[in-house]
Amino acid sequence: MPRYPAEPKVGCTRCPRLVAFRRKNAQAYPTYFNGAAPSFGPETASALIVGMAPGLHGANKTGRVFTGDASGEMLYSCLAEAGLTSGVFENDPKDGFDLAGIMITNAVRCVPPENKPTAAEVAKCRPFLETRIRALPNLKALFALGKIAHDATLRTLGLRLADYPFAHQAVHTLPNGLVLVDSYHCSRYNVNTKRLTREMFLGALDELKKAADL
Repeated sequence: MPRYPAEPKVGCTRCPRLVAFRRKNAQAYPTYFNGAAPSFGPETASALIVGMAPGLHGANKTGRVFTGDASGEMLYSCLAEAGLTSGVFENDPKDGFDLAGIMITNAVRCVPPENKPTAAEVAKCRPFLETRIRALPNLKALFALGKIAHDATLRTLGLRLADYPFAHQAVHTLPNGLVLVDSYHCSRYNVNTKRLTREMFLGALDELKKAADL
């Protein structure tokens, strides 16, 4: 049995720097969620999207991954276009919006300063990702949003990074039978600089749908 649960406690204390930042944010933004953001989506999911970490004014504010910031607007609108959602996304966890066949989580569950988790923080959060993956009985494919999520996923599965190089829309068949699909992160910076276009992101999601039989 895995040692850790799939979802950490909201007030998780494993990473001192993140705890200190969370407490600072609780004073500055007392109405925010300010905790370890839980995964979002059905336990029957056949695909798991892995992001990097909550945004300060995104999941750290709302308590739902990729909700409240520009990354979520890109992600969820593309998921809707790909037929992987139900309801209407209104950037509010009370909007009744849901996911179809997929779950979304983060490699690091608490918001990091300057949106940059340290390698040690990614490693300390890894047990939750490991259990999250194990806890999905129908899981067929993983979708990494950016290289940090890609590397965290491979390390969680005990695989060598050099054997599975990150590249946008790369498709990796893993030894355990799962398929890992890569995408550039749908951050405001990547979208504004055209490093990631909507067409590129939909192309990567199409590979995920094929790998997860969605």
